[in-house]
Amino acid sequence: MSIKWNLDKSHAHVQFKVKHMVISTVSGEFTDFDATVETEDENFKNPHFEFTAKVHSIDTKMEMRDNHLKGDDFFHAEKYPEISFKSTDFDGEKIKGVLTIRDVTQPIVLDVDFGGVLKSSDGSIHVGFDFTGSLNRKDYGMSFGALTETGGAVVSDKIKLAGSMEFLAEK
Repeated sequence: MSIKWNLDKSHAHVQFKVKHMVISTVSGEFTDFDATVETEDENFKNPHFEFTAKVHSIDTKMEMRDNHLKGDDFFHAEKYPEISFKSTDFDGEKIKGVLTIRDVTQPIVLDVDFGGVLKSSDGSIHVGFDFTGSLNRKDYGMSFGALTETGGAVVSDKIKLAGSMEFLAEK
């Protein structure tokens, strides 16, 4: 019997970090996203994850930077309004899948801290995990390449990803 798990948005976040001008780190998040999981059973056997984030929901706590990130130098939100991820394998420690940004799809592996499955006092079944990973933004067509006066990148190519998600089994 297949089980569908829905994201508990009040217990989920998706963040990124990137080096700025070589000397500091800028953090941001997507505030509008959704994810689902399908498994063979309530024990979370053979999960298949799907995730989407709305690019317009990017938030780095600075409107001018957010608007630049939504533009053609980075996400080009008008043409590519969503980021998506689909898993291909999950072994309890890693999620393998494909990530699509700007209509470019690349394989990605995310490290997972799997919290396990829990039945709550009201009978609902929860599952949760934290994930981390990284990607090269240029692999996804984000080619902004401004340099500082000393030749360092204004924005690093390496983007660190982190998040936490809790799901509820559909009844």
